[in-house]
Amino acid sequence: MSGTEPRDSARPLPDRVTMPLLTLITQQSMDEDYLHAAERRAAGAPGPPPGRPRRTAAVVVAVFGIMATTAFVQTSRNATVDDAGRATLVQQIVSRRADVAEMQQQIVDLRQRNVGLEDQLAQLTRTEQAAVARMRRMEVNTGFVPVKGEGVRIVTSDTPDGDATQVIRDEDLALLVDGLWHAGAEAISINGQRLTALSGIRNVDVVIHVNSRPLSPPYTVLAVGDTRDLQAGLLDSTHGQQWFSLVNQLGFEFEMQNEDALELPAASDKMLRLRKVRTGTSAEAESKITEGGRP
Repeated sequence: MSGTEPRDSARPLPDRVTMPLLTLITQQSMDEDYLHAAERRAAGAPGPPPGRPRRTAAVVVAVFGIMATTAFVQTSRNATVDDAGRATLVQQIVSRRADVAEMQQQIVDLRQRNVGLEDQLAQLTRTEQAAVARMRRMEVNTGFVPVKGEGVRIVTSDTPDGDATQVIRDEDLALLVDGLWHAGAEAISINGQRLTALSGIRNVDVVIHVNSRPLSPPYTVLAVGDTRDLQAGLLDSTHGQQWFSLVNQLGFEFEMQNEDALELPAASDKMLRLRKVRTGTSAEAESKITEGGRP
């Protein structure tokens, strides 16, 4: 350790550190004015008028004060603007976060609703498909539309060179048609006449009428259905067995074969119209519909 004192305690602080800023600026300005005045006197120049250093210092102080005040006001304003902008941004962020949370909840709700609507759509689609399938079956069964598909072709006729008791009658064709219906036929026609629930197979004298149209042998019966089961089903049905018994007993001509493509026309508009049954004529109306229509 040396015997010297620390620098801080040995040397006092300069005036520019301890003196207030405005006083320091004023004093320096006045010192500079005195210095200029002394230099002018030494050079023989006329000095400034009395009171000029004080006026100059006052002007400098005033200008500095204005500048300091302006700077302070501007800084305060900037600080206020910055604080207000920061607060606005924070408020906007909070508001946007709330909006985002609400939108996310809406997305969740919409997804759940979408799942429910998809389930409803699937159910409605299945219901529609079932209704369309049912409508198509009804159109086929009622003869409303023409039908194409595989099936069985049957050609039958009276006994060659037979007497009046060996001809095919309306009830004989009705047995064959009923046997085909029970075997699974979807649509049936006889000589181009489509059979419906309103179709009648009737004898008028010795002529068979189908849908009020006279037919002549040979009788071509077309039945649309599954060729794997249709013939076997006809043989197994009660009506089919009765028909084959007549064929064997009376010697009707009979030929049956599977077809890959059959075309059956639609029923006539007259047969598709519903008939009104008048009071007291129900028995007469029912007698017009004999066997041959689909049960």
